[in-house]
Amino acid sequence: VINSTVEAGGNIVIPSFALERSQHLMYYLNKLLLSRRIPRLKVFIDSPMAVRITEVFEKHPDLYDEDLTALMRQGKSPFDFLGLTMVKSVEDSKEINYIRGSVIIIAGSGMCTGGRIKHHLANNISRAESTILFVGYQATATLGRHIVDGAKEVRVLGKHYPVRARIVQINGFSAHADRDELLSWISGLKKPPRQIFVVHGEADTTEAFAHFMREKTGWDVSVANYREEVTLN
Repeated sequence: VINSTVEAGGNIVIPSFALERSQHLMYYLNKLLLSRRIPRLKVFIDSPMAVRITEVFEKHPDLYDEDLTALMRQGKSPFDFLGLTMVKSVEDSKEINYIRGSVIIIAGSGMCTGGRIKHHLANNISRAESTILFVGYQATATLGRHIVDGAKEVRVLGKHYPVRARIVQINGFSAHADRDELLSWISGLKKPPRQIFVVHGEADTTEAFAHFMREKTGWDVSVANYREEVTLN
């Protein structure tokens, strides 16, 4: 995805969650750069929260796995590789749009519901040479889901933009526990809870999971009812 976008002369815009997802992306981009599978590019982490969280990651090397520990000892940190820029101020964020040539922009929010990603979408979603790369689940009624589902036009920051950029989704970055992992976790409770509420997920998924839990545990499991009110702007 990166190489083909660079060949086309566009930007790679990645909506990303600030906690862990952005750091995972930095890790894999660093690996691709070290193996020379992608060209040297400017990579912008345009999220004050992601920047602060990355600083926390750097302060706790005792929690790294063997692979990351080895990289750090070799001076090949994924949090400080050549071309990486941590963007804090709004002014610096705006300056990214004036850079010529291809860049990688990682910005929040992960589902395009707010944050600085909206400004980068406004500047790139109508460019056929650019790519919007989704690396996380897009919930129903979010702007991100609207784009992934093939919208021809989207409303961003109060204006309508035709979708001409290439839209790509990589599902392998999901960090959520699956059905069996959740069952394993809750089965560790020493006594049954009075009530289990399933509150996260789309309707068909939550109903199926609640049914699964009732069958496996015999416990009282309910799906919490809520009304979605999301504005695609």
